[in-house]
Amino acid sequence: MKTKLLVLLLLAGSSMFAGTHFFFGVGVGYPYPYYAPRPVAVYAPPPAPVYQYAVPAPGPGYTWVGGYWYPYGARYAWRPGYWARPPYAHAVWVRPFYRGGVYYHGYWRR
Repeated sequence: MKTKLLVLLLLAGSSMFAGTHFFFGVGVGYPYPYYAPRPVAVYAPPPAPVYQYAVPAPGPGYTWVGGYWYPYGARYAWRPGYWARPPYAHAVWVRPFYRGGVYYHGYWRR
C-alpha cells in the first residue's frame, strides 16, 4: 500500500510542474562580443618561439593558430599550434604579444 502511494505521489508531483514552456528572445548587435582580453603584467619577455610543422587543415573554413608562449604562474608555458574554426564570419586571429613588461593575450577580431 505504501509503495503504491509513494509511486502515485511521485507521478503527481513530477507532472505538476511539467507544462509547455515558451521562450522568445531578441538579440541586437554583433553575435559575438568584440574585445581583447585584459593584458597581464609579467616579469620577463617570453622565450623565442618554437617552430613547428603545420599539419594539413582538417577541413574547409579552418584557420591555423600558430603556437605561442603564455604566462603560467611564475613561468611561461608553450601552447602548440592548432587548427581552429573562427568564432564568426571574417574573424582574424591576433597573435599574443609582449610589449613593455605587459603580455597581451591572443584573440579573434573582425
